[in-house]
Amino acid sequence: MSRQRSIPDSEVLTAAGRVILRIGPTGFRLADITKETGLAPATLLQRFGSKRGLLLALTRVNEKGTDECFAQIRAKHSSPLAGLAAVVEALTSYAETPEAMANSLAFLQIHLTDRDFHRSAVLSARAITTGIQALLDEAVAARELVRCDTESLARLIDGVRYGSMLTWAIHREGSITDWLRRDVQALLRPLRASPRRGKKRKTRN
Repeated sequence: MSRQRSIPDSEVLTAAGRVILRIGPTGFRLADITKETGLAPATLLQRFGSKRGLLLALTRVNEKGTDECFAQIRAKHSSPLAGLAAVVEALTSYAETPEAMANSLAFLQIHLTDRDFHRSAVLSARAITTGIQALLDEAVAARELVRCDTESLARLIDGVRYGSMLTWAIHREGSITDWLRRDVQALLRPLRASPRRGKKRKTRN
């Protein structure tokens, strides 16, 4: 009993995320979470109320963790564009296999059709585009990018992220990280600022 109480909800939800990516949001059972955590189904019901309650809790944790994810990754990179690349890759890391991608899309369907899930999905999506725009603004200020509409570009980058994940799952060439990195780089390449070069002085003979 003490072991069950020692496992925080955050670890239970992390385990639930692994199960959902492996089995899917509708096909998993509480017994599958039990195998991952050691918590009895009755204990899971006591904590989350139902499978739906557990899924909602997982959605809200993902929503609240977005800002922290951006802050942690940005702190590791002196270059805003390097930070942006790391953030976009981190937001995609959960779908390392086509099967995980398919189960993620099944979870997305719930977010699109259930009002409570959709509310969290909107907040999470806004946090992501806001975080991306902040990095783009920093990149412009650091002269890594030319001046541009960073608000629209942030939405476009997030759209490319989703599209790249789906097309990678269809083509299955290389890793999803490499596929995503190539697409984002292609999108940003025309907006990269040219390095400034000092004028060469003419020498007299």
